[in-house]
Order: sequence, then C-alpha cells, then structure tokens
Amino acid sequence: MFVINCKNYEEISGDKIIKFVKTAEKISKKYKVKIAISPPQHLIGLVANSSIPIFAQHIDDSKIGSTTGFIIPELLKKSKVKGSLINHSEHRISSKEIERLILKLKELKMISILCVKDVAEVKKYVKLNPDYIAIEPPELIGSGKAVSKEQPELISKAANIINNSKNKTELLCGAGIVSGEDVAKAIELGSKGILVASGIIKAKDWNKIISEFAKALV
Repeated sequence: MFVINCKNYEEISGDKIIKFVKTAEKISKKYKVKIAISPPQHLIGLVANSSIPIFAQHIDDSKIGSTTGFIIPELLKKSKVKGSLINHSEHRISSKEIERLILKLKELKMISILCVKDVAEVKKYVKLNPDYIAIEPPELIGSGKAVSKEQPELISKAANIINNSKNKTELLCGAGIVSGEDVAKAIELGSKGILVASGIIKAKDWNKIISEFAKALV
C-alpha cells in the first residue's frame, strides 16, 4: 500500500488534484502497485470516481442528519470513498474516538489507517485490529529526514508487535520519506507500505517521484 496524504498544500488545490490523481492512476497501473490518495476534504468529490482508492484525511464520530461541519463516514461511503486516516499527528483525537471510528469503518466495510507516533501506541491500538497502523514520529514529519534512516529500530519494533498480534493489521510507515531508497529501506525493516505527503506533493515532477516510490515497492 502506497498512501499519499495531500494535506492542505496549495500545490494540490483546485483542479490540480485531478491532474495529480490521474498521474497516480497511470503509475499504479504501470507498476501494479496499490496507490491510494487522501485529498483535501473539500476536493474529495472531484476525484472519488477514480480507479485508485480515495481516502478521507479525517472522519468524525458524529451522526447522519442534523449535524453540521462534521465528516460522516456513512456519507463518504456513498461518495465511493474507500476509507480514512484516523488520528494523524496533525489532527489527533481521543482513544475513545479512535476505537469508535475503527469499529464504524469495519461496520461500513471501509479501510482504517490509524496513525500513531511511537511503539507504545502501536502496542495500545493494535488490539483494535485496524486495517493499517501508520507509524510516524511527529518530529520527522516534513523534515526530509526519513524515519527508515533516522529511527530504523522504530519500524522493526512496530513490525514485530504487529506480526505477533496475529490479526490482520499491516504496518505502514511515514515521516520524512523523500526517495525510493527511503521506501526500500522501510520495506526491508518490515513495513508493508508507506504513508507520504510533502515528499510527493511538493516535488517538481509528480510522475518522476511517484514512479520512483512505486518501483521501490515492487
């Protein structure tokens, strides 16, 4: 799994998201790599019918109906969104909300990508059996210093915990990943995929950098 979090970067604003998703679609097909994209929330509708999975960046533990300003999982599903990030380091939520949202996505047969900051949180949340746990040390996010090089033991320890849990959760890693070499190292350490943002979105040549990452995952 190769997940690209677009965050709210200007580089992806407006119709630019359509060009970006089409680029990712072509590369996904060429290299037979599963690429998923989390656009800014208000742009989801522009790309929800894509041939690659579209994920929300956040969802709320709220209900269908007379609620305002919340991101409702049931409505996302009706818009063909495949799942969501949960608890990203830039949008942390309570442990109770995390548990309820993972259960909600399971009920809806949608994919959960739970973001955690350290090994302690891997241990805490793996028992909830999210589809993916993405480990991202906050201090390395957007730094250009890859977690796979700066803190390799973090990935290997997280991989061991998840593998020993004997559930269906798989490990993703992120934070500072900017090259195919960084990706390959993460896979070598036990990650099943990556969660990236600025290393892709802010690159001058989207086709080149996404292809580089995809080839490292093959």
